[in-house]
Amino acid sequence: MKRIAIIPTLLTLGNAVCGFASIASASKILPADTSSAPANTYYFTLSGCFIIGAMLFDALDGYVARLSRTASPFGMELDSLCDAISFGVAPAFLLLRLGPAAAPAPWLHQALAVIAALYLVCALLRLARFNVQATAEPNGTKRFRGLPSPAAAGCLASLAILRGGLAQRWLTWTPEQIRVITEAWAPLGALAVALLMVSRLPYPHLLKQMLHGRRHFRHLVEVVLVAAFLFLFWDLALALVFWIYALVIPAYYALVRGFRRQTRPVAATGLDDFLQH
Repeated sequence: MKRIAIIPTLLTLGNAVCGFASIASASKILPADTSSAPANTYYFTLSGCFIIGAMLFDALDGYVARLSRTASPFGMELDSLCDAISFGVAPAFLLLRLGPAAAPAPWLHQALAVIAALYLVCALLRLARFNVQATAEPNGTKRFRGLPSPAAAGCLASLAILRGGLAQRWLTWTPEQIRVITEAWAPLGALAVALLMVSRLPYPHLLKQMLHGRRHFRHLVEVVLVAAFLFLFWDLALALVFWIYALVIPAYYALVRGFRRQTRPVAATGLDDFLQH
């Protein structure tokens, strides 16, 4: 503890500051009415963008630490604490604002609060499990066990950006329709990604697979095209990328498991007929 890496530590602290700024922005979102609607759209967008900024800081601090060979147990513990703020507390608090604000039944607000608390608990458990796995496997793997907490936070952040109305230029929905859709999907989607975080489904490390090592020239062209798409349609692309990444993997494994269950009885029956003859 006498010497610490300055630049990676500052980047890690930038992660925490973005998480705190996201909470502060979400706290300024008022109950929906005509007078507060313009301000709400601004703070929804700002809160979601701060979580995305925290993800960038989180990616940069680890990269800089490995590049400068200054990775340390202190940096790993600090990174975990900052991730708990930016990818645990901030998205859970933002979810309370994304859910239905004018629900007639009080139990809907209570259910939303329970889902937000469950999301926070699952994010903390996911981070703790990742620390244990990182200690046991210092070289890392190409796949995560369970949905990474930054990706789960990105799912909710992208909904906030959609709710802010930036993606309305690419959509034919009215602001009222976007509000209804995000209010309905936010609790259900948050519950799904919370459970996926503590699952053991293997999720690929996209950045490591896309940017690590030497690849064919065609791979470089594909990466450039993806980057151009994200840059041009970033407000809508964020929601597509995060939610596809979060939900396609479990859907794929569910289909594979169902297909295997259907083929096993057929294979067993064919074997019995063969033995009888």
